[in-house]
Amino acid sequence: MTDGGSTVLTATRYEALLNAAETHREALVVRLCGDVGLRPAEVVRLTPSCVRQLRADPPRYGLAVPASRESVDDPARVAYLPTRVERALRQYAHGNGIGDDDRLVPVTPRRVQMLVTEVSSRASERFDDSALETVSSSDLRRFFAERALRETRNPRAVKAAGGWQSFEALEPYLPNPTRDELVRAFEPLETGRTPDGSSVPSALSNGGRPVQERASEPTGNSTDDALQEVLERSDRYAWFHLDSDGRIDRWSEGAAALFKYAAEDVIGSHVEILFPDAALDEGVPDRLLETARDEHGVDADGWRCRADGSRTHVLETIVPLDADGSRGFVVLACQDSSPDHRFEPARAVTAALLEASTHEAVETEVCRALVDEGPYELAWINRTTASRTRREWYAASGLEDAVIEHLQAAFEEATDVDHGDLADGSVRTNVSTDDFDGTLLAVSVRYGDTVYGTLLLGTARETVGERERTWLETLGSQVGHTIAAVRRRNLLLSDAVVELEFACRDAASFFVDASARLDCRFELDSLVPIDDHTQLYYVHVTDATPAAVFEHAESDAGIRECRVIDTYADGSRLEFVVEGSSPALTLMEYGVTVLESVTRDGTTTITAECASDTDVRTVVDGLRAAFPASELVGKRQVERSVQTARAFRTGLEERLTDRQEAALRAAYFGGYYDWPRESTAEEIADAMDVSSPTLHNHLRKGQHELLRTFFDDRP
Repeated sequence: MTDGGSTVLTATRYEALLNAAETHREALVVRLCGDVGLRPAEVVRLTPSCVRQLRADPPRYGLAVPASRESVDDPARVAYLPTRVERALRQYAHGNGIGDDDRLVPVTPRRVQMLVTEVSSRASERFDDSALETVSSSDLRRFFAERALRETRNPRAVKAAGGWQSFEALEPYLPNPTRDELVRAFEPLETGRTPDGSSVPSALSNGGRPVQERASEPTGNSTDDALQEVLERSDRYAWFHLDSDGRIDRWSEGAAALFKYAAEDVIGSHVEILFPDAALDEGVPDRLLETARDEHGVDADGWRCRADGSRTHVLETIVPLDADGSRGFVVLACQDSSPDHRFEPARAVTAALLEASTHEAVETEVCRALVDEGPYELAWINRTTASRTRREWYAASGLEDAVIEHLQAAFEEATDVDHGDLADGSVRTNVSTDDFDGTLLAVSVRYGDTVYGTLLLGTARETVGERERTWLETLGSQVGHTIAAVRRRNLLLSDAVVELEFACRDAASFFVDASARLDCRFELDSLVPIDDHTQLYYVHVTDATPAAVFEHAESDAGIRECRVIDTYADGSRLEFVVEGSSPALTLMEYGVTVLESVTRDGTTTITAECASDTDVRTVVDGLRAAFPASELVGKRQVERSVQTARAFRTGLEERLTDRQEAALRAAYFGGYYDWPRESTAEEIADAMDVSSPTLHNHLRKGQHELLRTFFDDRP
């Protein structure tokens, strides 16, 4: 679309231009014209020292655009520099070694115009939009003006930032108002309120009648009296009064309905009675009153306790009755009906997951956070074993094992879910025991197809929404991912490791079954997770043809695809797309590193290693839960052989030829691997005085050796 010979840019087309930029310089030039509103002649005068910090908190920036030496009509000015552009500008200057007083774009204004044309032509082809082909630097400046006028609604600010000398020069960028825009512009005169909420000083603010006439009409109760009566009678708003020490001395019907305390049971008590233990430990009640006193009022939100032990998330305003709070405070609270508060415990859970350093700590801290910071009265995680003869509890809020046993039994009886075995999703049921009467929710703690246990939560609330249950299901996966990550991290940081040897004879594994039926041998070369349920297996096969293996795979629902990678005189290398679990994957999801996996004669033998402080029993139980016909056949502690960075680099240099190393260095330091690219392959090839195909050949072979050194420690 064009307007008077120029292209009308939309936000989508502008993003397309940025995506079509292939170098940092191209992207920066487009942003300086489209986000800052600079002319090409101004772009080429910029240096890093032109950046000015206009405000410290939060940081905001400007560009001191130097005046033109050739034209008095192009004076110095300060343009507004969006934070994202300031960051890109500094990164570009730093990455290219540009000094504070060196020009950022040391070319002519004509070259800047041509650069924009090249980017627009490339964007037109890449996004199949012919309108992009004719975008110029003037169109980018017009895009800046139109967006700034629309979003800032301050023509003076736009005029100053863009360097227009008069409003007449800016006027072409002002669109003619539609009828709806005309009505909205004058709506304040109809309603008596300006857009910022202040009163319009006009008789029109009273529907055309003078304000004096309205004041003479009978009004009955005053506004304050009417408001107080509404608050007293409403059961949706909790209104109550605190004395100067924070003790409750007045209690409305709304407060009784919200917090389920009768007035005679709560008057005289400190407001702390409404706060959970975690908030008391942090001194939240006293801090809120102090803030209300210092700042003449405070808005807050958080979990509050009811008389029946349940919790509710509230929004509240606390206002002192005088300057120092000596006459007390008024509190207005209401139940938070928005869905956002359901994610309050998410922050506490995230913090707990980041701090936990072991599998056990993850489980314990998650339970604690959900009880202390969330809407739950109790929480525990149930771990079960393959033999079903042993259970372990990781509980919060001081729950005793006997209490958990009773609640677990009541849950299993009500849901027919045995020992926490739970499919994807969540289960909710009402239970009543001597220790608890309310709702229990259960969600599986899993990573991929590996189930670490079941998280169970108790709440006195009678209803639990679908949104909350969905969040809990996500939480189960998040905890499972964290457990796996913690186990892997501990293994990486451990100097001493435990080497384990497992034997799996479970026919549920495709490779176990196929090796027995085809009398062949499988050796796992690599396993690449694609998502939680799909993996790529690269396997060496001997004593069986690929056709025989593929025919057997057709009857296995877990094998989605398979293909030949290479064939040898004594075997082949195959790729399998596997959906579901395998013994090797299950061990990896428990944080164990698989060193070797060989399957023959109906048995998979896996050699693996784990951190010295790993609970091996948990790993074995997890493997047997998925593949019961499995056992641990060997265990020994070994010192880890650590390869230093120098040794890695030396080994790589021995594999690379001089030309391969030179090509990799030139491409890396020349910006070929940056995005957007600083240099094309043709430019790198020209610099090395070789042809482009020769450069690509050196790069491919060098990259292959680099990846082989990284992924495979075998020669």
